[in-house]
Amino acid sequence: MTISRKQSFTTQAFQLADALLVWVAFLIGGQLRDVVRYLVGMGIGDDDMLASMNWVLYVCVPFTPLLLDRFGFYDRMRQKTTRTSVGQLVRVLVVIVLVIGAIAVFAKWLDARRLILGIGLIFVFVLLLVRDRLTTVWLKKRRGNEAARERVVIAGSGQEIDEFLAQLDPEITADWNIVERFDLGLRGVEELFDLLKSQAVGWVLFAARHTEFEKVAKAVEACELQGVEAWIAASFIRAQIARPEFDMVGAKPMLVLRSTPELSWELMFKAVFDRVAAVLAILFTSPIWVVAYLGVRLTSPGAPVFFSQMRAGRYGKPFRMWKFRTMVANAEELLNKTKEEHGNRMDGPVFKLDHDPRVFRFGAWLRGGSIDELPQLINVVLGDMSLVGPRPLPLYEVAAFSKMAHRRRLSVKPGITCEWQVGGRNQISSFEEWVELDLHYIDNWSLWLDFCILLKTIPAVLFGRGAK
Repeated sequence: MTISRKQSFTTQAFQLADALLVWVAFLIGGQLRDVVRYLVGMGIGDDDMLASMNWVLYVCVPFTPLLLDRFGFYDRMRQKTTRTSVGQLVRVLVVIVLVIGAIAVFAKWLDARRLILGIGLIFVFVLLLVRDRLTTVWLKKRRGNEAARERVVIAGSGQEIDEFLAQLDPEITADWNIVERFDLGLRGVEELFDLLKSQAVGWVLFAARHTEFEKVAKAVEACELQGVEAWIAASFIRAQIARPEFDMVGAKPMLVLRSTPELSWELMFKAVFDRVAAVLAILFTSPIWVVAYLGVRLTSPGAPVFFSQMRAGRYGKPFRMWKFRTMVANAEELLNKTKEEHGNRMDGPVFKLDHDPRVFRFGAWLRGGSIDELPQLINVVLGDMSLVGPRPLPLYEVAAFSKMAHRRRLSVKPGITCEWQVGGRNQISSFEEWVELDLHYIDNWSLWLDFCILLKTIPAVLFGRGAK
């Protein structure tokens, strides 16, 4: 069966998880060996025998996931029954036992080794079955949760869209939340742009075999400018920014124009690292949180310690961002007055001021050390933000973007730190320059770049460079 890159990536992720579970199963087997021997009156075995079982792990850990894949264990996980999963696991374990038995012919086996193997295989069966059943339950629950499904727009003529969807496996479309069927023959590209802007769409699928080429090209440009993936079942289209790649939807070849980092192990590691590092950072900086909490409470009483504001996340999806409050309680009401009296240090839709009169004294100290940003670690744990990425802007500033291309900075998760913050926000007074840095980050993203920015952030925070 032909599968897409995303399906292949998902299968590999499950294979890695299952390999870890196999290792854990034999670790449990080794721990329970002496307990079982004691209960049946066999006495306590020699610990060296456990070490001699390592070669079994070298066979079982890498080859069990491969055999599971060979027997279809990772296919149609949402629709699989428990009976099917049990049958697949039994067949895999039988093969594993035969392989280990064939190898064991050339060695002398002791009771302890057979006991570890038996207990280990039992727990392999149990852990993999539990993981599989929990995955199935989660996938079914996710299917019913509209917010968890990918928001997709399908563009083309009405007949083309119907024909395309009719030929797809329901297992594929189950993860889609089709926001709208956009008829390119009857509606303008401007409407598509507004739709992507207002609905936080993740990608657009073009089933436009008979649609005018020029119109499809303009629609792709609208997607490209906003950083939204365009999946095209049509002729090849040359793009200036997006990287053209082929992928699959079911058995249908698709041309993908991607102007954002491609799904990869690096992105998966980034997502895991973000959450783990954020949790550790919260624990490590907890004394500073206490100082900040008490300082805001005492120096600016009668108002919340934390400041929250709706910001634009990935694809422009709104989320609530948290900070320690550094301004007076009615700062939002004084915004227009402040602009009139003090101007704006930053050209463009964003408002920045070197010495904002709305900031109270202790708040200025918090800003000087970027301590006010610490609560955004909670946003990272929740998945709304990343440690590194373009800074999230208020919704009203995003709505005031003068160029469509500015929205491409919304094509990745916003971050706590970015190239603008560590690379000279003191000197940059143009929003265009700021966007250029963000787009440079998006177009050249790598884990190494993230780590470099994080390392640059440390001295920037310690010495208060650029903090206002």
